[in-house]
Amino acid sequence: MIYAANSVPQHIGFGIIAALMIVGALRVVTSNNIIRAALWLVVVLAGAAAQYILLAAEFVAVTQVLVYIGAIMVLFLFGTMLTRAQIGYEKELNNKHRIIPGVVALMLAGILTYVLIDAYHASRLPKVDVVTTQQVSDAIFTTYLLPFWALSLVLTAAVIGAIVLARKD
Repeated sequence: MIYAANSVPQHIGFGIIAALMIVGALRVVTSNNIIRAALWLVVVLAGAAAQYILLAAEFVAVTQVLVYIGAIMVLFLFGTMLTRAQIGYEKELNNKHRIIPGVVALMLAGILTYVLIDAYHASRLPKVDVVTTQQVSDAIFTTYLLPFWALSLVLTAAVIGAIVLARKD
């Protein structure tokens, strides 16, 4: 295989970012504090934005930061803090049976790896056309306008629901 001179740093960057995302994802599911889990989720989402930058999709990266890290995580944290639930560690809510799900997850990862390697071991990724920011915005605000509005209504309903739950009777 012949690699272009600029692809080696991209591969190294991808590996570093992917490793940080994996650590963050593991900390999300193993953290006993929901606020810390949310902050680790910010690391995972920021890693996804960094991967978009490696793919030269700056618009999608900025959208990832603004929408997911900026809006969704703030909404999640406000919703968590506005509820009356205990935020800290709760021992009785943790599942003691972790071995069987761990084995199933490892088996699933192995099967998916085998299938992907078997299906694509000798093929290369196809060349794709570069999509401009104007084409993305035209698609969002024409073809996907209704789902865009539906998402904004769902987020508004979530904020109203958090306020109603936090209100003292």
